[in-house]
Amino acid sequence: MQTLRVGAAYPDPPFNGMADDGGLDIDLMTAVADKLDMRVEFVPYEGADFNGIFDVLTAKDFDCVAAGTTVTPEREKKADFVPPYLISGQSLAVDTRRLPNVRSVDDLGGLTIGVQQGNTSGPIAERLVADGRAARVRVYDYGAIRTALDDLSTGGCDAFMKLAPVLTELVKPIADVEVVQRGLSTENIAVAVSAGDQKLLARITVAQAELEEDGTLQRIRRKWLGNPYTDQSLGML
Repeated sequence: MQTLRVGAAYPDPPFNGMADDGGLDIDLMTAVADKLDMRVEFVPYEGADFNGIFDVLTAKDFDCVAAGTTVTPEREKKADFVPPYLISGQSLAVDTRRLPNVRSVDDLGGLTIGVQQGNTSGPIAERLVADGRAARVRVYDYGAIRTALDDLSTGGCDAFMKLAPVLTELVKPIADVEVVQRGLSTENIAVAVSAGDQKLLARITVAQAELEEDGTLQRIRRKWLGNPYTDQSLGML
């Protein structure tokens, strides 16, 4: 039996957790591999810049990437994408005790927005700074997400931006830190394969469509997001 090697960036709940924590992407790709009559192996990506995961994919160290991955024109130069299994969007978190008046991006004047290197939140935050609606962007290594969220309380950054399902999960154990705004973007989340690998792209596409049709994918989304529908761009959890 062949093995499907899936690139994953940890931790990124609810798409994946650490060790045996599971996640939406873990369940999805396990079900896809079963449809393909393959074993599945999740290979951790440990780079500081999330976009580097596509270079590893190009080098064939993974067969595909499932990491809560947004489809973008730049990424499409290095990878081909299966149709999206989720539509989501960026959100904003702050320490509501330290900054009780910040409830949206309209309240970020003079403040610093934190983002992870290579995340699709970066261009949104940069645009806010360019428009004079925030003071600066602080970029954290991809693996430094815990530090970034702790900095919301210490003042290392004032707000943090990330995909809504992930940010909602990550802030749960942190006192006073809350997601205050969702729906800052609409993003297609999809599995990626190496550019030109049309055979694998077609096989995963068919398997995912079968999982959608038989209700498996709806059950997976409900389990991890509380909502079975594909479009969760407003971050309704």
